[in-house]
Amino acid sequence: MPTTTLTILDQISAQKSKVSERLARLDTERATIPTRLTDLETAERVLTHVSKTPPTRRTKSAAAAEATAPPASRGRGRPPRAAAGKSAGRQSSAPSLGERVLALATGRSRQELYLECPNDRPNHIGISVQRHLRAGRIQERDGKLYATSPAAHATA
Repeated sequence: MPTTTLTILDQISAQKSKVSERLARLDTERATIPTRLTDLETAERVLTHVSKTPPTRRTKSAAAAEATAPPASRGRGRPPRAAAGKSAGRQSSAPSLGERVLALATGRSRQELYLECPNDRPNHIGISVQRHLRAGRIQERDGKLYATSPAAHATA
């Protein structure tokens, strides 16, 4: 009788360790799911945005830019941008997208951030959020984004 009790206890402890290992794996998977979901949502928005414009349709400004560009200077890579094109979208005194995202990280979800910045591309907002997360300027808790204290960054 004592040997069967020991055998049963060994089997129970083996099952207990299997269950605890599985729970640990599930916990790590659960922690990565929100990030994956956000990445998928961002990709879906980008694909939706890209698919709205038919590939044969071109704007007048793109056709005019191609007509003025010298055909022999086309090399590999991206064509050079005009100097005025980059600053035409915002004023020089306006805060950057990164600064605005950091200021808006007051308990808002990513979706709310996208709605707060209607003139910016969702993938750019997502990139800015990821940079702040990696740098430790924003923390994500329960699907909400919170800016960390600026005093912590001054000492780091």
